[in-house]
This record gives sequence, C-alpha cells and structure tokens, in this order.
Amino acid sequence: MSLEDPVVITCSISGAIANREQCPAIPYTPAEYAAEARRIVDEGGVMIHIHARTPDGTPSYEVEDFQAISEAIRAEVAEAVIINFSTGTIGVPVAKRIAYLRACRPEVAALNMGSMNYAKYSRARRDFVFKMVFANPFEEIIELLEAMNELGIKPEHECFDVGHVGSLAPLIDMGVLRTPLHVDCVMGVVGGIPPTARNLAAMVDNIPEPAHWGVIGISRDQWMLVSAALSLGGSIRVGLEDNLYLPDGRMARSNGELIAKARQMTEDMGRRAASVQEARAMLAIGARERVSSA
Repeated sequence: MSLEDPVVITCSISGAIANREQCPAIPYTPAEYAAEARRIVDEGGVMIHIHARTPDGTPSYEVEDFQAISEAIRAEVAEAVIINFSTGTIGVPVAKRIAYLRACRPEVAALNMGSMNYAKYSRARRDFVFKMVFANPFEEIIELLEAMNELGIKPEHECFDVGHVGSLAPLIDMGVLRTPLHVDCVMGVVGGIPPTARNLAAMVDNIPEPAHWGVIGISRDQWMLVSAALSLGGSIRVGLEDNLYLPDGRMARSNGELIAKARQMTEDMGRRAASVQEARAMLAIGARERVSSA
C-alpha cells in the first residue's frame, strides 16, 4: 500500500456496548440502521461494520436480527456499501456466529486474531470501568476462517496487538488463511497495544504481504490515529461503536458526521476516498452469491 492508493473509509455503525443514554444517534431498529447507512454512503463511507441489535437496543446474535438489518440497509443503499458482520463476542458459541454468516452471507466478516485482557480504565476513578478476558483461541479462529472460506466471505483480521499480527503467518502457512489479507490494527483498548503513531507503524511493518490494512482507533485517540494511518498509506474506520465525538469535542449527531470528517481529513492529506467498486477490488472481494430471505 502507498499514499497513492485510495482510502477505504469504513463505519462501525453501532457496536454492542454504547447505548442511547450515552449517544442518542446510535441506531437500534433496522429502519434506523438503514437511515444511518444512507448518511454514511452520502458522506463517502464504503463499508459498514455491523453488530446486530434488537429493536430495543439489546445486542443480538440471532440470524433474524442480522438479516433484518442487512436487508434494510440493502433496500436503502443497494450495492453502494460493503456489509461487514462482527463475529467478536464473549460467551456466544462459534456455531451461533457461523449460523448468521451462513444465513446472510455478508461480503466481509471481522475476525479477532487473539485473546487478551480487554478493559476500560478511568483515571478520575483510579479504577477500571470494566475488565474482562476476551478469549479468541486458535481453534475458534480456524473454525471461523474455514466457514468464511466455504461461504466466500472475506475475513477482516482485527489485531489488537503486535502478537495478533504475528498470528497471521502460521495460518497462511497452514493454508487456512488466503492472501491478499485485509487487516485492521485496533488501538486504544486497555490490554492491547497503546495508541501511538509509532506503534501503528510497528504493527503495519509486521503484516504479511500482500495485504490491505487500516486503523481502528478507539475513543479520544481516534482522530490522531486516523491522521497517522493516512500518513502511512493506510485506510481508516470511524463510527459510533468506536468514538462518539468529533475532533472539536462535540458529540456526533450521526455516523454521517463522523464519516464526513474522516473524508475531509483524507482529502486534506492529499489522498482521496475509494469508491465502493475500488474498495471491493482493493480488498479482493469477489462476486457474492445472493441469499434469499425466504
């Protein structure tokens, strides 16, 4: 990848943790996901990362909720966006996660590349807001990869540390992971790699080639990491899952506002946002089989 490459701008549309008490713009219902998708596409986003929710906002891993959300988005923006499903969670069996991949066949599915302590720390309280062990053993990674290979779904490898990047090479050697890769460096989670431009460069230097890569910056460090990724030739993700605020400290009124700022920063750096057709080519996403909802 180089600075000449167009930038794939991804939106993490809702996540599974934040709620409307924290940010009124977080979508819950399929219709709200679709309305946000329109704002995202209109502002230059070409991929939407989806955690499903029930209409009351409860996180869901049920086929019917993923299906309703993805169908609503497709009805609103058709093929103008790449749909990317999360598979990351705690306590949900792999078989259940594969079930919604099989039923809906998203073009891309996120795949966490290692286990870690996963936490949020409050300096004001001098204590953790939450802390947990996020287990992603190789057995589960391989099972999910094999399912994605079978279903023609492109894996997005979410790496929270340099060691997670190091987990890619053995899977390539085994033949279960196919290149070119699509890798995102997740930075800003306590328990993962600290969010600095130098650490991002170190992660990128360890990604096996050929690969497309981007950054996922969590919370207040997001915009600095977006700038770093743009400077290094990478792609970027923003959205209400990762960060609720614009660089000036105002809470975003929609995912569209965050995407608009990301696109502006891309252009200010002398780069340009990828079209959805370019993004599919860059990520080596093939033609997908249509799945009926019947």
